[in-house]
Amino acid sequence: MTRFSLFDSPFLLGFDQFERTLDRATKAANEGYPPYNIEQLEDGGLRITLAVAGFDATHLNVAIEGNELVIEGGQKEEEENRKFHYHGIATRKFQRRFVLAEGIEVTDASYDNGLLHIDLVRPSVDDRVRKVTIRENRTPPTIDVRSEKAAV
Repeated sequence: MTRFSLFDSPFLLGFDQFERTLDRATKAANEGYPPYNIEQLEDGGLRITLAVAGFDATHLNVAIEGNELVIEGGQKEEEENRKFHYHGIATRKFQRRFVLAEGIEVTDASYDNGLLHIDLVRPSVDDRVRKVTIRENRTPPTIDVRSEKAAV
């Protein structure tokens, strides 16, 4: 079966890595635990807040792997002799991944009352235009005999 890709257009060159990243992000979006919010901050930054009730800061790990923010949680198994009438508080291991755009920096991570907050800043985007010089191919490049390098 052939897979259809939005990036098969001949006008979209070099987007292979972006397509793989988009696939990973789509897969990660289908995971439901732990629940999270992504909030826009007044200074232009972002804050990811994960609801990690039942965990404390020592059970959590935040790392950046390549262009992904990876948040993991896990704790020791509960004592087997405990018997619950109802066990609805999830304390299972988890891993939540967020794909970061190039240049996004993690500035802070804090834990408060069962919520893990991770602050990010976005780089300022410069709309810059670069001029590409066009060389005419009427005359071949000359060779400087002293350095044996082509002079353009």
